[in-house]
Amino acid sequence: MILNLLMVNPFFKNAGPFNIEKLLIKANIENKENFKKDKVYNVSDLVTASNKDLTFFHSKNYSELALKTKASYCVTLDNLSQFLPSSCKKIIVKSVLLTMAKITKEFYPNSIVDNFDNSAKDISKTPFKKKVKFGKNVLVGKNVEIGKNCLIGHNTIIEKNVIIGSNCSIGSNVIIRNTIIKDNVSILDGCVVGKKGFGFFPNNEKNIRYPHIGIVIINENCEIGCGSTIDRGSLSNTIIGKNTYLDNQVHIAHNNKIGDNCIIAGQVGFAGSSTLGNNVMIGGQAGVSGHLKVGNNVQIGGGSGVINDIPDNTKVMGYPATNLREFIKNNR
Repeated sequence: MILNLLMVNPFFKNAGPFNIEKLLIKANIENKENFKKDKVYNVSDLVTASNKDLTFFHSKNYSELALKTKASYCVTLDNLSQFLPSSCKKIIVKSVLLTMAKITKEFYPNSIVDNFDNSAKDISKTPFKKKVKFGKNVLVGKNVEIGKNCLIGHNTIIEKNVIIGSNCSIGSNVIIRNTIIKDNVSILDGCVVGKKGFGFFPNNEKNIRYPHIGIVIINENCEIGCGSTIDRGSLSNTIIGKNTYLDNQVHIAHNNKIGDNCIIAGQVGFAGSSTLGNNVMIGGQAGVSGHLKVGNNVQIGGGSGVINDIPDNTKVMGYPATNLREFIKNNR
């Protein structure tokens, strides 16, 4: 299996390219501009989009990234279009994320469903039987690679589209799909890695699911504690930095970027699309809201609720999480 790991979606089949006008019609999007019969080849985020791609921009929080995007088209709001470069044609809509859900579904029509992998076979009937030490009732799907000196526990399913490096230990009752795991990683019992995230739009008749075409990347020397879940990304990847340790029952939602050498205690939860720097320590049962930036060398006390960005070299605690000295002063 040869993959371009710079791609957001190396495992998912792209149905493009599409003529931009026909794409908007297919997605039931009204557009007042008369675009040329340009083709767009993919959907991507502001940072990774090329001049053949379509991207989206829905919040001023991302205005600096919008200014630098190389995308040829961008779905955005009227009051945000000023932040985009002149080389990027604007598709003005009322709901950016709902529009992108429709467009992404056109490019990746199978990305909504996340059913079990019926291609999975007993590992004893695959070439891995001579390469891997494994327990009972282990299943392996298509498009899977496993490195040297790996262990896989009982009742574990390595579903399709997974790369596992060398010297890895996968526990019992684990499910992995749409994931790249680097060398020397331990995933303990009961984890679920690479399933779709919790992305949808509430609707009175039927909630509308957002396609998740990203993957999970777990870098070298990490440990993922028992019962933890790591969701794959929507339009970008969910990434765990090297030498990062997660305790039991930690939840990492879609698009999160966790830095190197982080220590995250039990029952911590992350909403989507937040970024953690390096050397971050988080106490048990803390929560981190979505679309936030937590800096390097940050310490977050157990049970805290992080709802704002946190700068480098800061210690915080409480809800909302504030500077530790202020928290102690206010709670004497």
